[in-house]
Amino acid sequence: MNWLNYHHLQYFWVVSREGSVARASEVLHVTPATISIQLRDLENALGVELFRKSGRGLALTEMGVAVQAYAQDIFTTGQELLDMVNGRPVGGPMILRVGIKDVMPKLVAHQLLAPTLQMSEDVRLACYEGGISKLIADLAIHKLDVVLSDTPIDPAMKVKAYSHLLGESEVVLVGTKSLAKKLRIGFPGSLTGAPLLLPMKNTLLRRSIDYFFEEIDVRPRIVGEFEDSAMLKMMGKAGVGAFPVASAISKEVEEMYGVEMIAKIPNLTEKYYALSVERKVKHPAVLAISEVARRNLSVSKF
Repeated sequence: MNWLNYHHLQYFWVVSREGSVARASEVLHVTPATISIQLRDLENALGVELFRKSGRGLALTEMGVAVQAYAQDIFTTGQELLDMVNGRPVGGPMILRVGIKDVMPKLVAHQLLAPTLQMSEDVRLACYEGGISKLIADLAIHKLDVVLSDTPIDPAMKVKAYSHLLGESEVVLVGTKSLAKKLRIGFPGSLTGAPLLLPMKNTLLRRSIDYFFEEIDVRPRIVGEFEDSAMLKMMGKAGVGAFPVASAISKEVEEMYGVEMIAKIPNLTEKYYALSVERKVKHPAVLAISEVARRNLSVSKF
C-alpha cells in the first residue's frame, strides 16, 4: 500500500496558500530549494502536476485545487487534534501558548496574562518573545495560540489571521520625585531641554511621542533610547530622566521604581491586541484575557 507523505503535503498546502515558494519558505523557515524538492516528490508520488507558472509566482492546476481542498480538511482536522491534546490533555492542565511582541511592555503583558492563572481550570502558560514577523509565522502554523501585540496585523503580511482589540490606555510621563516636581510646572513646555528616556524609534509609542513633541514645538533632551522596557525604567528609577508609561500600569511602575506621575500626555494612547487565526476566539484562557482587559482597559469584547 502506498502511503501519503503528510510532510510533503503540508509544504504543498503552505505554498498554495502563500502563492509562491519564496513566501512559503519564510513561513516555514526552510530554504526555497527544500520546498521545491518536497513539492516535486509529492507530484511524483501522486503522479500529477499541482502547480503551473503564473508570472513570478505559482498557480494551482485543476488537480492542485482539488488536492488543496483535501489538504485544508486534513490539516484543519490535525490542528483540532493537536488543540485537544495540547490544550486539554487528559489529567493535565490546559496549555496556552502565547507569543509576546518584543516591544510590548512586560507589565502590560503580565497584567493581561495574570487572569489565566486564576481560572477554575489549571492553566500552564508557555510564553515566547520575539519580533512580530516570527510570531505571526508561528501563529500561522499553529505553534502559538495567541500573540499579544501593541499593533494589529500588518495587511501586507499574507497570513490568514485576525486582530482583536483588547483595549487601550492613556500614556503618562513619570519621573523621580524631584524631577516630577520640576516638570509639572508649565507642562508640557517644561519638557524643553528636560532629560527623557524613550523607547526605540521602531515602536509605535515612540513615533507617537515624537509627533506630539513636533506638534507642540517642544525639544526635550533625549538621554537614552531602549529596546528593553525594564532597563528604561531602571534608568528612570536612578533619576537619569523622565519616561512614558501606559496609565494602566502607572501605579505598579510608581511602586516598583519609586517614581511619580508628572502629567498625562494629551491625545496619546497605547492599544493592545490579541492576534489569532480565529475570527472568533474560542480558547477559554484567551477569553479570560479579554474579560480582564474589558474591565481594566477601555475595550470592547471579541
